[in-house]
Amino acid sequence: MEWLLSFLRVENWVEFWWVIFGLFGQLMFTGRFLVQWIASERARRSTIPLAFWYFSLAGGIILFTYALYRQDPVFILGQSMGLFIYSRNLYLIYQERRENGSN
Repeated sequence: MEWLLSFLRVENWVEFWWVIFGLFGQLMFTGRFLVQWIASERARRSTIPLAFWYFSLAGGIILFTYALYRQDPVFILGQSMGLFIYSRNLYLIYQERRENGSN
């Protein structure tokens, strides 16, 4: 299994699991585009479903955590801005639903 550590450019199994964690976050982040595409195809118009924001937030949190572990200031800054935007969009969606009396 040493070839796997070498391929992923990690020196030990702790690093390996951090890379797997980061890759999972990237998959969550990529999944949001699939969710948005499928929803738009079904609606026959461009739309952003609620799941898009949840995938964005989940992927962003995981990638932000990974970036903190890696101590990558560029990655940390990029993900922190996204987390604010995803959270704000979810807040606005639920605020609008409360005002309209829907769940």
